[in-house]
Amino acid sequence: MNTHKGLVLDETVKFHQDTQVERPFVPGTTEIWPAGAVLDERDRTALVEAALEMRIAAGPSSRRFESRFARKLGHRKAHLTNSGSSANLLAMTAFTSHLLEDRRLKRGDEVITVAAGFPTTVNPIIQNGLVPVFVDVELGTYNTTADRVAQAIGPKTRAIMIAHALGNPFEVAEIARLAADHDLFLIEDNCDAVGSTYDGQLTGTFGDMTTVSFYPAHHLTMGEGGCVLTSNLALARIVESLRDWGRDCWCEPGETNKCLKRFNYQMGTLPEGYDHKYIFSHVGYNLKATDIQAALGLTQLDKLDDFCEARRRNWRRLREGLDGVPHLILPEATPRSDPSWFGFALTVDPGAPYTRAALVDFLEDRKIGTRRLFAGNLTRHPAYIGEEHRVVGDLTNSDIITDQTFWIGVYPALTDEMLDYVIASVKEFVGGRR
Repeated sequence: MNTHKGLVLDETVKFHQDTQVERPFVPGTTEIWPAGAVLDERDRTALVEAALEMRIAAGPSSRRFESRFARKLGHRKAHLTNSGSSANLLAMTAFTSHLLEDRRLKRGDEVITVAAGFPTTVNPIIQNGLVPVFVDVELGTYNTTADRVAQAIGPKTRAIMIAHALGNPFEVAEIARLAADHDLFLIEDNCDAVGSTYDGQLTGTFGDMTTVSFYPAHHLTMGEGGCVLTSNLALARIVESLRDWGRDCWCEPGETNKCLKRFNYQMGTLPEGYDHKYIFSHVGYNLKATDIQAALGLTQLDKLDDFCEARRRNWRRLREGLDGVPHLILPEATPRSDPSWFGFALTVDPGAPYTRAALVDFLEDRKIGTRRLFAGNLTRHPAYIGEEHRVVGDLTNSDIITDQTFWIGVYPALTDEMLDYVIASVKEFVGGRR
């Protein structure tokens, strides 16, 4: 290692240690965030080292992360993106590729999804000229069921795109079987559920493709960032093209004729031998991540198992501590699943002698951070009013979630002392309002 570089990295470690002063928890004063990144001196050093080497575009760290992450999640291919939202866009758009021939999705085709969730699971459906078909979810698990999905399948249905809610797996094995039986594509939005399992199998490994987010709130962070994973090499190739401007060439941007066929192609109506690096086979984007982000992702990946266990432990502590509190619907793991939880959802029973808003205000006044269950019923938002869609069944529970549900944190930085204060605060509020 270069002497100057070694000195800078040594000083980076010292800087981290000097600035990370552990402060005592002060109830009602210390912020208890619902989510956040957990970063140590290795993470900071990795970022500084990547910056020192001026790796400002995708490079060796990106390729190393893609390889390691694919193996960790049980896939053959992973493609880094600049966000989880972009990952969802790429996954959905890949199914519209001409390379899929008769199986490609066309404008007006329907995609089944849920009404209660985050918009980036639904937006790619609309952005590709497809029609979302909304189904309701269960209170407690906050996921839909295979029965609801089965009822939604119609003559124009071509795909299913659903997120595992707050890290809790939906009935993914059953829904994957439905997809196979009806020749439908399945995308698992695994952004909140890295490390979760269903029937002992990792979520994100049941469908044709899966997506992950590396936003600071998620299980791993790169600051921003996301990933599309698949074991279908044809789909992986389409995703790579779409992510990289839509170009047909698979050589890295800085490589020159690695394939030894750069000037040997004829495609479209272009002349024979047109530079393959500038032949475009898809209407694509530039949605790549950078090596600086990937360098952070590599150090975070080493801690994934510990992060997942901490999330499970914190969720169990909240669940045991709040068991039996009147008028609160507590979260439940989907049967046969082992969630790597993203958050702890609470629904105030509509008949309770207190409101969700009053409970949230009480907690927020005590510096206990809360979040809504994302968009609640998406069909009620101004962005989707007027957009073509179909609803199967009613959306009663999605409406209850819109009015009555919120979640609190379980991320690894939360201590037992903090969680016990959250439990005590909820019990104090409810105890005074029976």
